[in-house]
Amino acid sequence: MDLTSEKIQRILSKYKFRDVAVEELEKIHRIYPGMKPSTGTYTFSDSTQKNLLKLTGTIPVQYEGRSYNFPIQLWLLDSFPFTPPICHLKPTSNMVIREGKHVDARGRIHLPGLHNWDYPKSSVVGLLNEMVTKFQEDPPLSSKTTPDNKDPHELLAFVSNFRISDGGIGHHDQPINKVSVIGGGDLGMASVMSILSKCKVDKLVFIDVAESSTKGGSTDLEIFSLPKVEVSRDISASAGSRVVVVTANAWSSEQSYVTVVQTNVDLYRGIIPNLARLSPSAVMLIASQPVDIMTHVAWRQSGLPPTHVIGAGCNLDSERLSHVMDINLNTHKPAWVIGELSDNKIPVMSNSGLNSNASPEIAQGSSSTKPLLDRAFEIMKNRGQRSWSVGLSIADITNTILTDKKKVHSVSTLAQGWGGIAVEVFLSLPCIMGVNGSTRLAGVSLGQEEDSKLRNSVTSLSSLMAQLRI
Repeated sequence: MDLTSEKIQRILSKYKFRDVAVEELEKIHRIYPGMKPSTGTYTFSDSTQKNLLKLTGTIPVQYEGRSYNFPIQLWLLDSFPFTPPICHLKPTSNMVIREGKHVDARGRIHLPGLHNWDYPKSSVVGLLNEMVTKFQEDPPLSSKTTPDNKDPHELLAFVSNFRISDGGIGHHDQPINKVSVIGGGDLGMASVMSILSKCKVDKLVFIDVAESSTKGGSTDLEIFSLPKVEVSRDISASAGSRVVVVTANAWSSEQSYVTVVQTNVDLYRGIIPNLARLSPSAVMLIASQPVDIMTHVAWRQSGLPPTHVIGAGCNLDSERLSHVMDINLNTHKPAWVIGELSDNKIPVMSNSGLNSNASPEIAQGSSSTKPLLDRAFEIMKNRGQRSWSVGLSIADITNTILTDKKKVHSVSTLAQGWGGIAVEVFLSLPCIMGVNGSTRLAGVSLGQEEDSKLRNSVTSLSSLMAQLRI
């Protein structure tokens, strides 16, 4: 591999493990001599840029007895080979990207070998071999259809809803409504079944995380083969999701509550960054426990904007409260439960009626509304949060996001700056939900009792977060 050019040498000199990187590049050249090095400026998802080394070439893919050369490009970070390359397909103007399990709509490649990278056990040569194997099973490229090109071998398979042209990537149709549920067990299954019933989805991926203690159900889904449901144990199957629901828990047998929660945090560290990287535009909906803490952890680990990481929080209680207020107490106004999902929950009411076109606002606490809210809370007592109930709540939030309904849900969100909260903390607040995530309703002055509960929750949640290794 020719690394003698001045540009390549200049970039290589800035690599943290230059000599090891050069050795790895020579290994690549011996097995894949067609991969050529060059330099370029890579733009990351946060718009920052960096001058890096890249490898460009083709890999041979056999499909139905014929051979195809798939063009690829690998960007090598300055900590290579201890960090994996960023891999992309580089289709020509007459090729079409087929979004699938291992490739997203923009051509970014996602493979188990990338997400489980562990140098020196992992190598680019091994990664390219895995790429060939996976692409032979499910080719991510096909030729554009023309009147003179009807050969099914050339088409490879169904052309997905993104097309590549000389001008770049463009939508050919509406984005696919894809939802992924991460974590098995009763809640994972309840979420899958509820989303299928409530939402219009094109594809629902159910991923049973091996490390989670809430396992099970995936085998039954495989046996009975539900329409539009894909069962997987590979996080990369979630690529391109519009909503990612996380129900996984990893409870340990430790006695300390902090230690038990830390087990969940450690589980998240292995899955959340990958989920965010695979679906960077998705809204991440957290249902793991404790939900306010785990939503905060997921936001920290994902790198996503706070509007795109929410928790199921008090949404179920809020829907129950609104139902009781409307049916039992005849108020006909939306109501929400805010704060921590604990005994410190606080009921609040909307200023406007259920069918009003006015922008939703939280009503100021008053002597007239408090007895109604207290009575509604009394009626709701002892209903509990069973898996199927939470699953229905998750499906309702998911449907609002997919349809851009702009419905107000009380979800766990970044509360800093709301109602005088000065610290970084997540708890449930009424938020307008849609395809772009969450927008909080404006804060209001609470009564003395309610404000005290909220402050106690902020203190306890902040204290627990400070004891965790994120």
